[in-house]
Amino acid sequence: MSDVFWNDRYAAAAASGEPVWSIEPNAWIERVTGTLPPGSAIDLAAGEGRNALWLASRGWRVTAVDFASEGLAIGRQRAASAGLELDWVTADATTWVSPTPADLVVVAYLQLPAAELTAAISNAIASLAPGGTLALIGHDSENLEHGTGGPKDPAMLWGLEAVRSAAAGLDIIECRRYDRTTADGSVAIDTILLATKPA
Repeated sequence: MSDVFWNDRYAAAAASGEPVWSIEPNAWIERVTGTLPPGSAIDLAAGEGRNALWLASRGWRVTAVDFASEGLAIGRQRAASAGLELDWVTADATTWVSPTPADLVVVAYLQLPAAELTAAISNAIASLAPGGTLALIGHDSENLEHGTGGPKDPAMLWGLEAVRSAAAGLDIIECRRYDRTTADGSVAIDTILLATKPA
């Protein structure tokens, strides 16, 4: 979907005062990054910045990147209210690479066709410092028939092997399907990847 679609969606959310996504960080991202010593972090395709804001609250120096400036504007307002300082960059995850490598790159629910997702993951890896951590989570292809929520277009769902292949060259800690319990108690099926870049 285009940046126009997402900017319109975030602008409508800002006008209504209702968030598009949860204000809380993703639980898996919180779990796997919560034990890491704070350093520099990038939240790629940050949306309204829920994961970026959580990382900043933990002492990370965070750059939040998204092609929808209206989503970042919401995040910027939340950061100001919380007294947090982050860098906000309007850019496309499929083309943007950080000029300064980071200790952590997070990508959560960036649902793109396979070629574009591979490009975004490659950029995430290129933005990662040696020894740094990459944490990816997205709606898995199995979710369409066996899970709840997420895109209904199969082309926009993650394939486990495609994600693993895109992370070739990293030291993979885990790459698997992950059952996530949603707010209403139903189960969504995600792909998760946690890996480090060789030092």
